[in-house]
Amino acid sequence: MAIQRMDNVGIVVGDLDAAVAFFVELGMENEGGGEVEGGFADTCTGLDGVRCRIAMLRTPDGHSRLELAQYRHPEARDGGPHDRPHNILGTHRVMFAVDDIEDTVARLRPHGGTLLGGIARYEDAYLLCYLRGPDGIIVGLAQELG
Repeated sequence: MAIQRMDNVGIVVGDLDAAVAFFVELGMENEGGGEVEGGFADTCTGLDGVRCRIAMLRTPDGHSRLELAQYRHPEARDGGPHDRPHNILGTHRVMFAVDDIEDTVARLRPHGGTLLGGIARYEDAYLLCYLRGPDGIIVGLAQELG
């Protein structure tokens, strides 16, 4: 077997506390975090003098995790506009299953959550939407119907 599992998705953010608050409001559980620096971090990332704060969050089922990182050194680079459309090469999104999509969107709005379009119905199976979170992160939400 080539892999055992997907361990986490890592996202670099400008404001770690705001990003953690956004994903905790979404329903993720903050497992904690800390400072990352030293030779292992430099070797792994290919950067020199890495110093960053990280936070690890997990989904309530315990199967998926996000690692959020705020770089202190070297300073994080701006990857371009934070309002890029979804169809740009390399653009990613993180998708979450939710039980009430409208309530979830409403709870994320005070944390900067903004719909890219609207809430769409896919046949009689799902309600779906994409919204922009901290630092332009595209977050997908899916509510199973029936």
